[in-house]
This record gives sequence, structure tokens and C-alpha cells, in this order.
Amino acid sequence: MKKEILINSVGNEIRIAITEEGKLAELFVESPEKERMVGDIYLGRVAKVMAGIQAAFIDIGMQQDGFLHFSDISSYQDEFNTMLDEDDEDEEDEHGENGGGGTAVAKPKVEKRPREERRREVNLTKGQEIIVQVTKEPVGKKGVRVTSQVSLPGRFLVLLPFDGKIGISKKIVSFRERRRLRRLVRTILPQGFGVIVRTNAENQDEKLFLQDLESLLKSWRDIEATAKEEKPPALIYKDMATTSSVIRDLFSEQVEHVVVDDKKLFREIKSYVKLYSPEMADRIEYYSKREPIFDSFGIEKEIATLLSRKVWLKHGGYIIVEPTEAMTVIDVNSGRYAASREQEENSLRTNLEAAREICRQIRLRDLGGIIVIDFIDMLDDRNKKKVYDEVKKEFKRDRAKHTILPLTDFCLMQITRQRQRQSVIHSFTEPCPTCGGSGMIQSKTTILSNIERWLRRFRTESNEWRLRLRISPSMKEYLMNGKLFNRKNRLIFRFRTWLNVEEDKSLPIDEFQFISVKQDKDITTEFVN
Repeated sequence: MKKEILINSVGNEIRIAITEEGKLAELFVESPEKERMVGDIYLGRVAKVMAGIQAAFIDIGMQQDGFLHFSDISSYQDEFNTMLDEDDEDEEDEHGENGGGGTAVAKPKVEKRPREERRREVNLTKGQEIIVQVTKEPVGKKGVRVTSQVSLPGRFLVLLPFDGKIGISKKIVSFRERRRLRRLVRTILPQGFGVIVRTNAENQDEKLFLQDLESLLKSWRDIEATAKEEKPPALIYKDMATTSSVIRDLFSEQVEHVVVDDKKLFREIKSYVKLYSPEMADRIEYYSKREPIFDSFGIEKEIATLLSRKVWLKHGGYIIVEPTEAMTVIDVNSGRYAASREQEENSLRTNLEAAREICRQIRLRDLGGIIVIDFIDMLDDRNKKKVYDEVKKEFKRDRAKHTILPLTDFCLMQITRQRQRQSVIHSFTEPCPTCGGSGMIQSKTTILSNIERWLRRFRTESNEWRLRLRISPSMKEYLMNGKLFNRKNRLIFRFRTWLNVEEDKSLPIDEFQFISVKQDKDITTEFVN
């Protein structure tokens, strides 16, 4: 499969597009307001322990406390606690015992126990200091999700402090290569650490492994030192920015080109790749044409569909994507598609085409949580199985963890997908100040009824008879439409109150203000039910 990474930099915003066979598959946006948080490590303090929901809330200095589920507490928590409690003198003695020249971690002062036994014990107390790492960014009103199972990802290795295990990526299938990598890692890994060997490590030289490991060990030593100096809550490690992490994690042999339209960013990426994957440095290209890079590669048009709730399919059908608070609902419609008189055959073809596009849209929009797809009804169970198999096949490209259930009798499919950050749509949009993000506003007749109810309460409780009414331009036009018997005059005669209607462009359409002429002040709230 032909893959490309396209990077567009404008001002403080960087957009990274990953294409597959020329079509946009993933999109990342990096800006000062929407900074990447996944991978950041904090020295926090336990704010609450709630055994009833098997979780603790950790104060890490954000507006909302981080959520730590008991299942995300490290089996080496005692070692982390010991590290925080050690003084400098103890640390030096223990490094000396290891004989690792400063690269090995201090041996913990606690008794080693089987991992299964440790995981059953949760010894967190309110006020306790704890090191945690962000695994999910805040979504809506939910704060970040954190884990105390800290790991440091590099280009080829993921470093696991205090964990002696060596894991190999399942995507490396060659038995010989897996054995070579395991032996190689054992010879260079200091005592007291574990690693996971990443897919990018396949067929790589030992020298590059050492560079990656030394960089990760240095980062961990810096984290240790910072954790002992800082008082919680404090950020003690900042993971790479989005651009760097995409190159680190996604720039593999399958990527033919990385095209960058910013000279400084181009030089930074080139230097990084030369250091860790020199054989791939020639794939980094600088885009110097006058036409914007995303226009040239057709990305801007695809971003436009990303922001739309309706996505058209090639043969006339379409899908509707509706995010809600609890889940995302996707509806499949046949539209103009009717290539055959056979309804079952038409439904199958549209559903198969929709399945491919839906899987792409889920990755592209980075939809997470529960996703329910309402496919066009089919009677034949074999056709339902074909649609299910098509979705499973397309999801093999997805890096996020997911679960896909077969179609129900009503042709509904349920999917759960790992959520690490808010949908990418939040990077381009914000809630409408008029409708508050609902997509709906009150009708003009409803607003007029609200004005009438206000005037009725006003006439009951006040002796004044002159008011100024401030409303939006469209609402003023609605009230003034007509001559003698327009809606404004009807209000005047009905409530025996003189009204001077004023246009206020700053007011949303469903809001109004009443100003007392006698008092020269806003009295709207005084007569609200």
C-alpha cells in the first residue's frame, strides 16, 4: 500500500496528513491551544480514592483531576514509591552496587513479589505522591486518564522502568528476527529495566539500538532527578510534539515520502531521521511550489468532507455521522443508488461501499468510544456476514484498539474503539455561540411567545408603560414585517405599553432585552419566571 506523510505549517498551526493510496486516512493538528498531552509524565498527589468505582483521582495541576483506574496501577508501584523516598546518598550507594556506570536503576529496597500478587493490592492513600503518565486526553467534561505504568517510547524501543521483561512487536513475524532482537536487547539492556521492541526495529543495526536506548535511559535519569526535586503537582516529562511523534511512530518502510512545506521543520525532521534511520533520510522532501501543499495533494477537499455530517459515496449513496454525548451514530442511506432491481443486491452493494468509507471516516475523525452503524436492512445472513467481514478487513489498518460485533437482526453494528484524544473535528471547530452546539435554535414564533410572557408579567407587577426592546436584526425584521398591524403594534395594543424596538447585532436570535425608559436600565431579569 502506498503511504505518504504530508506536513503543512502555517503560523502556529501544523497539520499532518497521512494518505493511503492517495486518499486521506489520518489527520493530526498541532497548535498552542491544542497541545498534545498523551505520554506526558506528572508527579501528582492522590486527591481521592474511590473503592466503589475501583479508581483514584490524581491532582496533576489541571482544572480536573486525572482518572486512575486500579487496573492501571503499576505492579512495580512499590519501586516507584521507593524511588521518590530515596535521598541522594542512598541513590549513589545503590548505583555503585549495580556497577552499571550510572545507567542502571537503583535496586528497590522492597521485597520482590510475583506480579499477579502485586496487582491485587491497591495501597493508595489520600495525599500520597505518585508518578503518573497521561494515556487519554480530556474529552468534554472528563479529565485526562492516567496510568502509573510509566513507559518511554523511542524510535525502536519502549523503555519500561523497573520491569525486567523483554517484549517483541507481534507485527514482527519472522522467528529468526524475533530471536535476534531478543538476544541483542539482552546484551545491551541495563539491570532493572525492561523494553518492548517496536515494529520499526525489524532488521535494524545494533548501533541504532544503542543510540535509542541511551537516549531513553538519559530521559529516565532526568525524570528521576526532577521527581525528587519537584513538589506535586508538577510536569516532570514532556513527550514529543505531534509532528515529532508522528515521525517517530509512523514513519516506517511502508511510507514512500514525507513532504514538508516548512524549511525549519524539514531540517529538524531530516536530522532526526538521519540519526535513527539514515537509510530512509532520502524520503524526506521539501515542498517548494507556490500552490499550497494540501491543495496540491487534494487534502483540503477531503478536510471539507471531514467537517460535514453527510458524506457522499461514489455510486450515489451517503452516510450521516452524528456524534452524541454517549456514542457516535452512523446511518447508511442508498440515496440515488439503484443499479439493479433486486433490493437485496442493491442493499449489499451500498452497505459494502459504505463500510469501507465508514472505516476511513472513523480513523480520519478519530472517533472513539461506542460507535453504532445503522446499515440498510438485508434479509440474507450471508450478506450480513460479508458486510461484517468487510469492516473487519478495513479495520486491520487501524492502530487503535477496537472491538467489532456482527450485525444484528435489524442490521445494526456495534463497535468500540480506543479513545486517546478528542475527535479531530474539535481542532477545527468550536460550539456555535447561538445554538450552543446543538444545531438547533428557537423558532421566531417561540421567541415572540417568550416576549409576550415577559410583558404579561411586567404589566402585572409594574406601573411603567414605556420600554425599549433590544433584539437581533432578524427578530426585529420579524416584528416589524407589515404596516399598521405588524407584530410590534399588536404587542403595543395588547399590553398597553409603548415599545421602541432597537436592533442589537451582538444579541443571539433567541435573546432579548427590555430597557426601562423611566429608570434607564435593563430590567429583563426582574420579570423572568
